[in-house]
Amino acid sequence: MSKIDSATAEELARLKRERDAVVLAHYYVAPEVQAIADYVGDSFALAKLAVSLPQRTLVIAGVQFMGESMKLLNPTKTVLLPEPEADCPMAHMVTRDTVEAARAAYGDDLAVVCYVNSTIEVKSWSDVCVTSSNAVKVVRALPQTHILFIPDRNLGRYVAEQVPEKHVLLNDGCCPFHAAIAAREVAELKRAHPQAPVLAHPECTQDVLELADCIGSTAELIAYAQESSADELIVVTMDGVAAEIDRRCSGAKRLYFVDESSCPEMDKTTLASVVACLRDGTGEVASPAPEVAERAAATLERMLACAGR
Repeated sequence: MSKIDSATAEELARLKRERDAVVLAHYYVAPEVQAIADYVGDSFALAKLAVSLPQRTLVIAGVQFMGESMKLLNPTKTVLLPEPEADCPMAHMVTRDTVEAARAAYGDDLAVVCYVNSTIEVKSWSDVCVTSSNAVKVVRALPQTHILFIPDRNLGRYVAEQVPEKHVLLNDGCCPFHAAIAAREVAELKRAHPQAPVLAHPECTQDVLELADCIGSTAELIAYAQESSADELIVVTMDGVAAEIDRRCSGAKRLYFVDESSCPEMDKTTLASVVACLRDGTGEVASPAPEVAERAAATLERMLACAGR
């Protein structure tokens, strides 16, 4: 994990005290940002954690939908996003028409299941949110037979395979960075490192997942790496996870990623921008319109309730 200089560390500590703030960082942000965070996790872990924290200010080192989710779950707290322009392209990859057409076709026997990587508006069209770590569990528990999974077709297809008793309709959206990872590149790494297990995120395409020894959320892939006896691992997700794997494994594992394996949106958040947002109070996430907030927050609350059963 990256080191920071003492002056920066002291400034951060002072600013957090003054603002009664806590810093939460996603596994995909830069190692130096993870190093100064109070908590590092995936979307599900951070969403659960945020509602239990006593601090009045939440700094979210991630992208827009994460800041929006934190604000929805903590409407009375100040939520700061160090880089307000950091966005998730997939969050926008669904239309209201797609949702309404499915509701018209299947009526009350349809549940609209929304990946947490989505805008507040998209969440407000939905019945329940999920993350990659709890999507299978939540979908399996729903009473409806028909599931419209939005916006990610790759995670939706993976869920459909795990829950064959449900009829899962897929939307034409994806994470462009995970979807760009080619099976050919993964196969080349396998040939070069035949003893290395392949760990893949379900946002990857089907042909990539067919090469995987472990398919799971970011947190699940990290846990697998920590528990594995293998000295080498092929990790098929964004390379920001290397920092946490190195920390948990004391740098003892050799990790291999495909050439293009960073999220340019997560990369926008820097140590300097975290300090600046705390110092100046910039990047505050606004409260959405009450009617949208109520519907969107309900999907997150249902997710937490379903996943906690």
